Amino acid sequence: MTRYLLARTGAIVALAFGISVLVFLIIRLIPGDPAIVLLGTNAGDAELVARLHRQLGLDQPIYGQYAHWISRVAQGDLGYSYGNQQSVTSLLAANFPATLQLMTAGLALSLLLGSLIGIAAAVRRNRRTDLVAMGVSLTFMSIPSFWLGLLLILLFAVELPWFEVVGGTSLRGLVLPAVTLALGSIGFNARFVRSSVIAAQGRQHVLTARAKGVSRGKVFVRHVLRNALLPILTVVGLQVGQLLSGTVLVETVFSRPGIGRLLVQAILGKDYLTVQAVVLVIAVLYALTNFVVDLLYPVLDPRIAGR
Repeated sequence: MTRYLLARTGAIVALAFGISVLVFLIIRLIPGDPAIVLLGTNAGDAELVARLHRQLGLDQPIYGQYAHWISRVAQGDLGYSYGNQQSVTSLLAANFPATLQLMTAGLALSLLLGSLIGIAAAVRRNRRTDLVAMGVSLTFMSIPSFWLGLLLILLFAVELPWFEVVGGTSLRGLVLPAVTLALGSIGFNARFVRSSVIAAQGRQHVLTARAKGVSRGKVFVRHVLRNALLPILTVVGLQVGQLLSGTVLVETVFSRPGIGRLLVQAILGKDYLTVQAVVLVIAVLYALTNFVVDLLYPVLDPRIAGR
């Protein structure tokens, strides 16, 4: 177990290093000079531009810039955002709670509704309920989140003023963004749960329990449902990354605070350090979530621990 933990920790470090290199190089392929963007109307002063280049470290070779940045990151210093006039760490601390709130709400809706739809479709396999449920799931998976968000704003915030239009951080302001973020995952979860339940219903121990006269309800809850929902744990690990990336569009459409919207603003403002930090944080969170999922599997299923 210790060897496994060390190996996974090393993999996370390697992933973070690889992501840091890629985002560092890609962000510098974006046309334009960040010093000129930051100076705005003062960009015509060559001395000011040169001074800001030195402050940003843009006068150094690219490998020197990366070495300086990654050494500071290793010490917990993500840099300073000149566009926002504050440290990148404080920007992340201020925006991450809103993203975590949105992601948690979206994940909860996705798992709950997706599981209910998938179970209903599996129980009524090849019947009208199954066809309708799978049709709805496919529709959810096919709708672009940015278009869905605008549609929900039009229907439930403009035409029917039930929720806040944009920028809401209250519970009412959370509903529409969470639904927008969750709908695509609901469709995926429903199809996944349906397949898992159908596979679990055909296992030998389930057939044996039914042959012994155990009621269908008890068999379903004790044997089918428990085994069918365990693979959802893997899906949760995968969906954290999907939901984190989805917040970029959702937070922008709904003008919500969060690291997704912060990332878009940093890209448009050529705020290199903020972009690098946000992408690195998202990648590390995704890796850590899958790491925790792998550790929970033996806890929830003792058969895996014995292998």
